[in-house]
Amino acid sequence: MSNRLKPFISINLAIGLMTLLVGCNTTHKIETDYREKITTPSAWQAQDDYLAVRDNWLAELQGTQVFNLVEKALAKNRSLQQKALDIAVAKQQLVITGSELWPTLDLSLSSNRRYIPTTDNYTNGNGLDVNLSYEFDIWGKLSAKERNANLNVMALEADYYSQKQALVADVVKAWFAVIEANNQVALLNERLVLAQQNLDIIESGYRQGLNDALDVYLTRNEFNNEKSRLVAQQNTQIERIRALELLIGDYPSGLLSVTAELPLLQSDIPLGMPSELLSRKPSLIASWYALLAKDAALAYAHKQRFPSLKLTGSIGPDSSDISDLLAGGNIAWSVAGSLTAPLFNAGRLKANEEKALLELNKQEISYLDNLYLAFQSVENGISAERNLQQRYDATLLAANNAKLAETLSFEQYQKGLVSYTTVLDAQKRSFDAQSSLISIKNLLIANRVNLHVALGGDFVVEELKENANAVQ
Repeated sequence: MSNRLKPFISINLAIGLMTLLVGCNTTHKIETDYREKITTPSAWQAQDDYLAVRDNWLAELQGTQVFNLVEKALAKNRSLQQKALDIAVAKQQLVITGSELWPTLDLSLSSNRRYIPTTDNYTNGNGLDVNLSYEFDIWGKLSAKERNANLNVMALEADYYSQKQALVADVVKAWFAVIEANNQVALLNERLVLAQQNLDIIESGYRQGLNDALDVYLTRNEFNNEKSRLVAQQNTQIERIRALELLIGDYPSGLLSVTAELPLLQSDIPLGMPSELLSRKPSLIASWYALLAKDAALAYAHKQRFPSLKLTGSIGPDSSDISDLLAGGNIAWSVAGSLTAPLFNAGRLKANEEKALLELNKQEISYLDNLYLAFQSVENGISAERNLQQRYDATLLAANNAKLAETLSFEQYQKGLVSYTTVLDAQKRSFDAQSSLISIKNLLIANRVNLHVALGGDFVVEELKENANAVQ
């Protein structure tokens, strides 16, 4: 048998032996129908009929300013920019990992001078070689590593989209929070004007001998309390403006002007089905990809314990004179196959596999936890919407009654029928009810936005680029 054929025969025998052993190689722990086996409720609370989750909830808002702020935030928000860079880094790592599946080709120039004591002579050696190296992915080890890197990219992309949705929601809620603060400031200004009018009336009556000194002190106390509340609310207003400015990537100067009113939400929100949450909510899709990535990491760790088959070869001219290398003579070539298998590594590879399995189990628990937290967010949002609407209706009635009581108490005080303490108590009740109405309106809006995000509703009509089912 020719000596030149022996390396190729050995390589073929090794490949054949490994191919027979591949059937014994079981690595994946997450089955393709894993998510189908998860128990989900058949419907949400208080769901009468099925309506698909709305995919353009931002369009329900009235006001060009909030749309401009959202657009600016998506372009300038620094946290979102960092997440985009994380994806770019992961994509480069994917290129690096994928390159291991391909042969490497190198060009090397070598030169040496050697002294031979027996002949007391020097010899020169020069070589210009093209070197080829390739590892056969017999066990799918390199493929598992590339799959892990690819799933990490997909998880980051889904997480990025989830962060975009959260950012849009935060901008909308911050915008309405500023509007609420504006309304509270306006209400407190009205209260301060009323307190000043009361003080003028009481002091005038005191000078005429119609009122007691106690009434004057109580009125002055109420006037200064209103001034203090106004200053505190103005500070809250500035802080909320700065929070909004930070979200859109601007300097938090507190100078952004917001002019709009708080709408009262009356329409119902389409809830979809609980099972749809698994494939439409970006944060859950990201968690699913992360679970599959850990499954691929386990496969890679398992396959590290199997032999590796590599093929190396080189071709190029050799010459004692470096100037003759490009002449094309004395072409030398070599080809070699190597089979390496781990024999003893003090349990390192086994521990790596066990570690990967533990990390997979941990990620599986994390995925299930995220899933049920997502269910909880939706259920809480549904309950909160119903309760907030009831609170608003009750507070509206209370505010109307308190306003009538405020007017009546002051009229009776002027007639000497009640004390001024009764007037102050009626005014406080009226103010608290009006302030609560403003706050509940904003809570209704914030809860509605949170519920849209919890349901996986998009802020624009656009589907996710990847579907989790397509990965398996």
